[in-house]
Amino acid sequence: MTLTTAGSIELLLSAQNATGAIPASPVHDVYQYGWLRDGSWCAYALQRAGQADAASRWHHWVAATLLSHRHRFAEATDAVRNGVITGRSMLPARFTLEGSEEPQGESEEEWPNFQTDCYGFWLWALADHLTHGGELDDVLRDASELVVGYLLVAGETPCFDCWEEHPGNVHTSSLAAVAAGLRDMGALLQDEAAQRYALQLLQRITGPEHVLGGAFIRFPGDTCVDGSLLWLAIPFNLVTVDDPLFQNTLSRIRDELLVPDGGLRRYLGDTFYGGSEWILLAATYGWVAVASGDRATAGRMLDWIEAAATPEGLLPEQVQNHVQSPYMLEFWRRRWGATATPLLWSHAMHIVLREELGSKR
Repeated sequence: MTLTTAGSIELLLSAQNATGAIPASPVHDVYQYGWLRDGSWCAYALQRAGQADAASRWHHWVAATLLSHRHRFAEATDAVRNGVITGRSMLPARFTLEGSEEPQGESEEEWPNFQTDCYGFWLWALADHLTHGGELDDVLRDASELVVGYLLVAGETPCFDCWEEHPGNVHTSSLAAVAAGLRDMGALLQDEAAQRYALQLLQRITGPEHVLGGAFIRFPGDTCVDGSLLWLAIPFNLVTVDDPLFQNTLSRIRDELLVPDGGLRRYLGDTFYGGSEWILLAATYGWVAVASGDRATAGRMLDWIEAAATPEGLLPEQVQNHVQSPYMLEFWRRRWGATATPLLWSHAMHIVLREELGSKR
């Protein structure tokens, strides 16, 4: 079966449950949760593909889930103000598909769950939905105001990054997600405090803490570039694609993370499933190429992505043709099995890149 846009759309629609929740993967046992980040990307792709009702159902599931945990927002903001932050005191990045927090194990961080970027991603995707015809009803308004209030307090709190790694740092891409969400949703809510804080975050991101040698880095004190830094320009538009800081970052990503005739790695030294090439980052790299006028590169990324699909037309999380560590690939396969296939975020980005190479909104 050839991978098509229609196939990716249908997969996302079929994976969404009756309440609107979207799992990270419909079949991979470990990924049977609704991540605010992954699901928001899926909703964004569905919105672009003309499936506004499905996008609305995701946003209403998130809103209802968050409003049912209103007490946790108070606990988390109190923890930040009092300087007693733990992984359990802060809001989770994922919920069960029934809208509950997952059961806690014996250790505080068996699987890292404190990531501020998820809440920024949801505000950003929600604002996009509303800008393209969605209705800001009372449920969405109440939940988005709750999240805005949380991020105004916790937006710069050290946490795990979008890959659920590198704890205790203020991650550049996490700040970017928070800034974009507060900027866009703050404008729709007419919340001046949110918009001012978004500008402050942008000033911090583009300042000396998060820049080294004229390019963005993962977090202060680090020296590495990360594929998630592409999001600063595309889709968040915090900087333009021709901004010198972004261009230098893009050059590092091209030189260090792009596999010749292949996809894009997360970062050098990555050990998760051997440090493979990620479908979603290859699609983002292609999206940046379209925005830069380089349709040929974008087309090559799309060809590579579609060639990575299984005979059933399913996209994995990563492709293991050029791993950085064969030993860690084997470690993760023994621990969690084969890489998650399908990963719905991969299919969401397939839809987006095809849209970018085809029709424009």
